[in-house]
Amino acid sequence: MLHAFPVPLPLRRLALLAGFCIALPACAEHYGDHPAAAGFIDELVAEDGFERAELEALFAQAERQDSILEAIARPAEKTKPWHEYRDIFLTDRRIDEGIAFLAEHRDTLAAAEAESGVPAPVIAAVLGVETYYGRITGSYAVIDALSTLAFDYPPRSPFFRRELRHFLLLAREQGLDPATLEGSYAGAMGYGQFMPSSYRSYAVDFDGDGLADIWNNPADAIGSVANYLARHGWRPGEPVAARATLAGPVPADWFDDGLDAERTVAELGAGGLVAGRELPAEAPALALSLQGDDGPEYWIGLPNFYVITRYNHSVLYAMAVYQLSERLREGAGA
Repeated sequence: MLHAFPVPLPLRRLALLAGFCIALPACAEHYGDHPAAAGFIDELVAEDGFERAELEALFAQAERQDSILEAIARPAEKTKPWHEYRDIFLTDRRIDEGIAFLAEHRDTLAAAEAESGVPAPVIAAVLGVETYYGRITGSYAVIDALSTLAFDYPPRSPFFRRELRHFLLLAREQGLDPATLEGSYAGAMGYGQFMPSSYRSYAVDFDGDGLADIWNNPADAIGSVANYLARHGWRPGEPVAARATLAGPVPADWFDDGLDAERTVAELGAGGLVAGRELPAEAPALALSLQGDDGPEYWIGLPNFYVITRYNHSVLYAMAVYQLSERLREGAGA
């Protein structure tokens, strides 16, 4: 069962629970009497053994956040060209802080690399892109974010209903109060911005203190990111991507062919996309064309590049993580 949540309600929410607005502008919408939330509560009670009264009290506190609906309609991965997206993440400050993070957590990162095969700079780069190494983890109540998207965002309502269920289950499993946890506008949490389903599948208690704390414990965050990438097929010792040049008329549809690597390095080379460094000829490979400052940049993505896209299904995201990891590796002398 969910434990009781004796969290004081702000005045606005007390008014909402009473069923009226008391001289407050734009009285917030809550989910205590939302039809979709009521049906969801029925499912959780019947299928997962939650206590109805505790869920009803929790959802009575959960508020619709219009800013979330606005933000999810314009993610940077879909609205910015590569050179603008890159400039967000490959800044001197983010690189310097990443080098400091590598130094501060050297032993933990080394242990995670030894266990998972994922290089320490890659682990750090994921954390750097996601949350500036744990400094900016999101200020939305996760229950607000997931409720808003589950019940008031029809395009992806089924996905966020599943994530909301996972969130309540993980809170119960870990003995956490779901009313107090914070994250991003999409409900992603902690240093590595794990969605609740990812937390339940991949978060680890890396320091052995009994809790997989991705919100406040960098050791658990490091171990969890490493575990996520390893479980998605990271190939230790293999490259991630390589710059390439055009040596012939490469078919245009090769650059818009999804994220799966359906050709090999040799096939791309024979078709006119030639890697600027030696790569295994039979390695699965993805042809990439990114909008740089002075025109297209051509790259070849390898299996480890694909693994990074499992964290966020975006070529721009994976390239930002890769390039940041290279700068961290160079800066740290790794």
